[in-house]
Amino acid sequence: MNNNLHTPSSVTAGDSFSQREKPLVYFVGAGCGAADLITVRGMNLLKAADVIVYTGSLVNPELLNYAKRHCEIHNSATMTLEEVMIVVIAAARQGKLVVRLHTGEPSIYGAVLEQMQILEANGVPYESCPGVSACFGAAASLNLEYTLPDISQTLIITRMAGRTGVPEKESIEKLAAHNASMAIYLSSGMMEKLSRALYNGGYSKDTPAAIVYKASWPDEEKYICTVGTLAETAEAHGIKNLAVVLVGDVISKSGYSLSKLYDAEFETGFRKSR
Repeated sequence: MNNNLHTPSSVTAGDSFSQREKPLVYFVGAGCGAADLITVRGMNLLKAADVIVYTGSLVNPELLNYAKRHCEIHNSATMTLEEVMIVVIAAARQGKLVVRLHTGEPSIYGAVLEQMQILEANGVPYESCPGVSACFGAAASLNLEYTLPDISQTLIITRMAGRTGVPEKESIEKLAAHNASMAIYLSSGMMEKLSRALYNGGYSKDTPAAIVYKASWPDEEKYICTVGTLAETAEAHGIKNLAVVLVGDVISKSGYSLSKLYDAEFETGFRKSR
């Protein structure tokens, strides 16, 4: 890194860090689209920020309306990692409050750890503020529950291998063998390949699926289909990116058992069986 920035030579899970001062940098999840789906904490941080660096290719620009009048705003879509960190660390060294505004939930495909480790190497305290990821925005749009008793108790969040790879043990085929609920990101431009991988991995071609384009945005689109018709559904509606693909029998909303949590014969710490 340039401009007197330092990168860590090695950081392991067991390392501890001495910075316990009030954070100067906040990684904030913007949510999946709608400006009012940001958390109250995230909104308040945007209002307080002196500098905002936001993921302009994906974050709803309406969120910038929360910024105060003289806030310095940078669009990271045109910046490299080094350029982003120069801006963030320079502002933090001046005692300014910086918000690094990421799309959705930063811990999912957010590329945040590399930034955090650079902050650690430069002695800059930071904190994270979670957001609503696209798979949860999509579930809300479809009034869907991913974990229906006797159908699926597991949600797999993953993506297809594309320009960047995935570990071989996490291929779509291997994950599909579980027949669990799946939310597949960053793959809507490869629907035919995705459909084939899901089928080869163990889902039937009739397994329910859904495509949710720009979940929670004003121009959201959503389509129920099957594993076998993913590609033709996406092609019919011109969907090539910005969509999350959901797969699993929970999408049919049928064949499940009622939750034991509210079963009169099921005793809990708050209610005796009746």
